[in-house]
Amino acid sequence: MQQILQQAQKMQQQLATAQQELAEAEVTGTAGGGLVTAVVTGGGELKSLNIDPTAVDPDDVETLSDLIVAAVRDANRAAQELAAEKMGPLAGGMGGMDDLGGLGKLFG
Repeated sequence: MQQILQQAQKMQQQLATAQQELAEAEVTGTAGGGLVTAVVTGGGELKSLNIDPTAVDPDDVETLSDLIVAAVRDANRAAQELAAEKMGPLAGGMGGMDDLGGLGKLFG
């Protein structure tokens, strides 16, 4: 039982470390061949947005809006992939608790 608790504590520490790394990580998304670039944290917080001046057409604001939305979506997709990469192994490890004689059910 002590070994299981130590394993759970270790996994909790790994999870906290992975969450901190995600909060500090930044990923970039682009649209329009790089005309709009969005930078978000691994947690999905928008940090910056860069718009190439050639993308600004006062007669076609709708296209620029679409490019901004697409760039932010692309960045958020990259953030989700990063989160899955960092958290995936930990989530799999937690699911493995059920394999330890049913003890995972006691805590889950």
